[in-house]
Amino acid sequence: MLDFLMSAGDGYYELTPAGTTVFSLLAVVIVLLIAAFHGKKDRFDTRKLAFAAAAIALGYTASYIRLFRMPWGGSVTLLSMFFITLIGYWYGPSVGFTGAFAYGLLQFVQGGGSYMLSPLQVMLDYIFAFTALGASGFFKGKKNGLVTGYLVAILLRGLFHAIGGYLYWMDYMPDNFPAALAGVYPFCYNYAYILVEGLITLAVLAVPAVKKAVTQVTAMAREDTISPPRTV
Repeated sequence: MLDFLMSAGDGYYELTPAGTTVFSLLAVVIVLLIAAFHGKKDRFDTRKLAFAAAAIALGYTASYIRLFRMPWGGSVTLLSMFFITLIGYWYGPSVGFTGAFAYGLLQFVQGGGSYMLSPLQVMLDYIFAFTALGASGFFKGKKNGLVTGYLVAILLRGLFHAIGGYLYWMDYMPDNFPAALAGVYPFCYNYAYILVEGLITLAVLAVPAVKKAVTQVTAMAREDTISPPRTV
């Protein structure tokens, strides 16, 4: 029997190459099964699958492009969360959560191999946190829905990371972190890089050319060629 995990010392575990392969295939199968059994109203048709897959691919690629690292840890990426929240904004919470869940599985394969302490820690840091980005779907069709949904989604992601921080990462607080704020370290650590990336994303979305492009892509994703979606 193949070993999928190996000890990295100090209570850590990481995926072996075989484990990475098996887990990646399992992730694809799970997402396809979820997509196949969606209700008729929210079923994944070819268009939804194509646009959702493109958004996940862009988000996953952007997560490797780190603009800078925050002083207490955590990296600001090139709008990676934005691409995932687009799925919910396009198609609603059901499809949005499914796409974000798939992204969470990919993030686990990408970075979780050296950060596994327990099943709950993995769920909080990867599955729950990144799936929360699908909450943008609750703002589909709303005025300023993309911006509002994006903000709500990234705040929820940060909340799950912070809960995981209190349960598992308090002993890893860096020496340069203010001692007076030690009680809120998980919130400061996680929201520092999440909100900085959020502010950069909102600044980019405020550029007229970008706003127009997002509106056009949204119309294509929804096949809405008669009346364009409301202002993002």
